[in-house]
Amino acid sequence: MRAVKVFAILNQKGGVGKTTTVANLGAAVAARGHSTCLIDLDPQSHLTLHFGVEPNTPEIGVYDVLSGEASLASATVQITDNLAVIGSTIDLAAAEIELAGTVGREQILADHLAEENLPYEFVLIDCPPSLGLLTLNALAAADEVIIPLQAHFLALQGLGKLLETVSLVQRRINPKLRVGGVIFCMYESQTRLASEVTADVEAFLESARGSDTPWANAKIFPTRIRRNVKLAECPSHGQTIFDYDRNCNGAEDYLALAEQFIALAGGSLQSKPTQVAPETPDKPDASAQAIPPEPTSDETVVAANEETVAAANDENPPPSES
Repeated sequence: MRAVKVFAILNQKGGVGKTTTVANLGAAVAARGHSTCLIDLDPQSHLTLHFGVEPNTPEIGVYDVLSGEASLASATVQITDNLAVIGSTIDLAAAEIELAGTVGREQILADHLAEENLPYEFVLIDCPPSLGLLTLNALAAADEVIIPLQAHFLALQGLGKLLETVSLVQRRINPKLRVGGVIFCMYESQTRLASEVTADVEAFLESARGSDTPWANAKIFPTRIRRNVKLAECPSHGQTIFDYDRNCNGAEDYLALAEQFIALAGGSLQSKPTQVAPETPDKPDASAQAIPPEPTSDETVVAANEETVAAANDENPPPSES
């Protein structure tokens, strides 16, 4: 049984803070002495660029791993002593078509993680904004799903489709999969909408306690990631928020989130009401230009995934419990 614990950072809605969370949460966890590997499973390669690694440099990436031409270890780029990244390129967009006829295509990443003795405590997977084959690979490989969520009505609506897919994968491919928690990103505590959406999610998760759903024990992380322009600026400099401006609200929030993530991984995170820190403005920096959030993409219909997962189940029936 592998020692590494795998987390899929997932939301099929784009622009909710997935890549920002993987990059900065991963950096903060690594800075606390926990060896961490980040996998960029999004063809947009935003996580790769976030660390100043140009796509196609080095030449080996996650596409080569999925296509069977390389190992995870050979595709790793070391960022710091405790932090590594496995990068992505636009070629990854063709993977779903190229792997269409491959038996067990949903479990390629899981097989690599199981077979390779990677020297990491945590693996965080940055999933694409869709519920296609790449996301299914992440869910098949993951122990837990972390859901970054913006406190908006439409983001809340998409949560249902996401959880349907997680439940489907848990039943047919990955029985150990569960939802670990929800992170509210780009949070605006002064709006009534944010409070209402937060209350709705809390009530929904509370209603699932004691059920057999994958989210029965899911928690809302007490720290809310406040909307902060510095978080949008730092990727254009190839830096995490801690290298770019460690005194801003974004750095403060992700440092606090890292402590809670480590507690979640150890099974000791308590989901309780928390007072969100006031949204004090950062010092203006006229030299840095904000970049737009990652683009959104249309949601993939869950029914299509049912067909894909069902086919995978026929090819690779789940092992019987001994």
